[in-house]
Amino acid sequence: MQKSTHILAFAFAMLAIALSLSARSQAQAGTETILESFSDTGTDAFGPYSGLIFDASGNLYGTTYYGGAFNAGTVYMLSPVSGGGWQQTTLYSFTGGADGSKPYYAGVVFDSAGNLYGTTYQGGITDGCTGAGCGVVFKLAPISGGGWEESVLHTFTGGEDGAKPYAGLILDAAGNLYGTTIEGGLGWGTAFKLTPTSSGPWKETVLHAFNGKTDGASPHASLVFDSAGYLYGTTYWGGAAPACPAADCGTVFRLAPSTGGPWKERVLHAFTNGVDGGNPASNITFDTAGNIYGTTAQGGHLSDCAGVGCGTIYKLTPTESGPWDGSVIRAFSGPDGANLVAGVIFDSEGNLYGAAPSGTGSHVDGLVFKFTPHTTGPWSQTVLHGFSGVKGDGKNPEAGVIFDAAGNLYGTTANGGTGQGGTVFEITP
Repeated sequence: MQKSTHILAFAFAMLAIALSLSARSQAQAGTETILESFSDTGTDAFGPYSGLIFDASGNLYGTTYYGGAFNAGTVYMLSPVSGGGWQQTTLYSFTGGADGSKPYYAGVVFDSAGNLYGTTYQGGITDGCTGAGCGVVFKLAPISGGGWEESVLHTFTGGEDGAKPYAGLILDAAGNLYGTTIEGGLGWGTAFKLTPTSSGPWKETVLHAFNGKTDGASPHASLVFDSAGYLYGTTYWGGAAPACPAADCGTVFRLAPSTGGPWKERVLHAFTNGVDGGNPASNITFDTAGNIYGTTAQGGHLSDCAGVGCGTIYKLTPTESGPWDGSVIRAFSGPDGANLVAGVIFDSEGNLYGAAPSGTGSHVDGLVFKFTPHTTGPWSQTVLHGFSGVKGDGKNPEAGVIFDAAGNLYGTTANGGTGQGGTVFEITP
């Protein structure tokens, strides 16, 4: 195991050297339109750290960490207006009590009936988790005649059931919900499932409690299914790679279902905080061949970003046994982006798109990028938009981007905009 890790690290190192010799980025190549600027005053929603989803009518939905009637965060909708522009509507303002508080990097997801589901980082049982509450899983159901009604599906206690869900949820075909918490379980977070019951309350099942060492710790991202029904995710800490100090560099893991018990976890890659990257906060995505792609917040070129590295985009390829083979699509250096916490997505031609919340030089406030593969040599980067934080532009895109049917990109910035409370933006490539 240690020998194979050294071989993998060497492969990462050789590729990183090649990347360092390649062109860092191309000229800005997209047109940005600000759809909404949030204000950090009064009861307005602000601080959209999470990403967006569309409904069938072309409306956008997301969450904010701050603002609302009780300054405990919101769920909002943006609707296109006939003749141009978008209208923002706050669907729900969290009170900070039993209904939850502060949805963090957690957006919302639809079921087939049009209900919305999500998590809050705090709230629920307010005497738990240092008095702020350990978070909840919630449902928003549309009300006939207008409005939305919130119900709490699970309140985390901070014990074996988990605490502080950082990311959002996914649904399976049967209507079960799946998610992660960064604390609780054995103290290092959980992967969980919520199943609806005929009697009302949903039943929580802990699929895996992380041990903080070899199998990882503190999953910051949502889970992803493959076509065989396995779940995949990342942990920000843990992993116990031989080259990683204090075993705190993070993992990519897979959970396989088992009959009548916890799912079986397998670590596919333990990061070293070296050239392969470290501390992944994003979910993963698959290409059509079953390879995994994701980002890390640190590692890569260790001479950059105060000596910890600016992060990477990595690729993992399955093997018949043992850890997956790894390679680096980009080791960031600062001018091309830094500290990625969101995942990447593919277009139909195999190009990758994503956002970096920060950088150096002209991209200190973050950027949206495209990476194009080539038959030989490294992938090339195009900067679609570099955020400036001035003249109404946003800054610090913490979440990823999504496509509409026409190929335009949509996302959020946590800060900036005319109201300095963040933005929702569209980029036309």
